[in-house]
Amino acid sequence: MNLAGIIGCKKIIPKITQVAMFDTAFYQTIPPHAYMYALPYTYYKKHGVRKYGFHGTSHQFVAQAAARRLKKPLNKLKLITCHLGNGCSITAIDRGKSIDTSMGFTPLEGLIMGTRSGDIDVAAVFYIMEKEGLSLKEMDSILNKRSGLLGVSRVSNDMRVIKEKAKKNNRLALLALEMFIYRIKKYIGAYYLILGGVDAVVFTAGIGENNPDIIKRLKNQMYKIMPKKTKVLAIPTDEELMIATLTYNTVRRVKR
Repeated sequence: MNLAGIIGCKKIIPKITQVAMFDTAFYQTIPPHAYMYALPYTYYKKHGVRKYGFHGTSHQFVAQAAARRLKKPLNKLKLITCHLGNGCSITAIDRGKSIDTSMGFTPLEGLIMGTRSGDIDVAAVFYIMEKEGLSLKEMDSILNKRSGLLGVSRVSNDMRVIKEKAKKNNRLALLALEMFIYRIKKYIGAYYLILGGVDAVVFTAGIGENNPDIIKRLKNQMYKIMPKKTKVLAIPTDEELMIATLTYNTVRRVKR
C-alpha cells in the first residue's frame, strides 16, 4: 500500500523528491544484546526476526521537547519516554539515542494496550489455540484486537470508560487499570537500571497527556527509588511535525 503511493506520486510529480519515513528508524541505535531474541540465530539471519520498535517519531519528538523544557542539550540527558495511548510503548534514551524499547518485532510486545495483550508467555498462546480450536489468523486477531484493556475489563479499550467503571467498583475495570499501571512500572524500573539513572521520565499521547491521576500514582512510585531531582513531565506529542522536520532535513542533505 505504501509503495503504491510512492509509485503514484512518481508518475504524477516525477521531479519531486520523495522521502519514506519509518517509525522504526529511531531504534537503529539499539544494541544487538537488546534487539535480539533468544531464538536460533538463523531466524535472524534468514528472516530478520528481531526487535524493531514502533512509535519512534513520537519518542524522538518528546525527547527533544523534554531537552528544551529542561534547558539542557539532549546529548547530555538520560530519559525514559512513555507513549501511552491506545497503543503504548516505553523507550530508554541515552544522550539522544534509543537503547531499548518495549515494542518488538511487531507492536504487540511490551505494555498492555487498548486491545493488544503486550508481553505474554507464547506457550499460553499455543495452549489457548489447542483448547479453543483456533487458527493462526483467529489467534492473531485475539491478541491484537480483543485483548489488552478491552479483553480484561470486558467493557472498553478507552481509559476514560475504564476509569469511570472502576470508580463504581467494577471488578474487571479495576483489574485492567491495575494491570496497566503495573506493567508501566515494570518497564520504567527496568530502564532506570539499564540507563543507570534518569534525568526525566516523560509521558505523552492520549493517556499520558490527559490522565494526571495515573501519572501521579506512577510518580509517587518512582520517587521511592529515584532521586527527587528526577523530573516527571507530560508533553504533548506531535508526530506529524517530527516527520515533517526529518523529511525537510533529509531533503536538504540530498540536495547539497
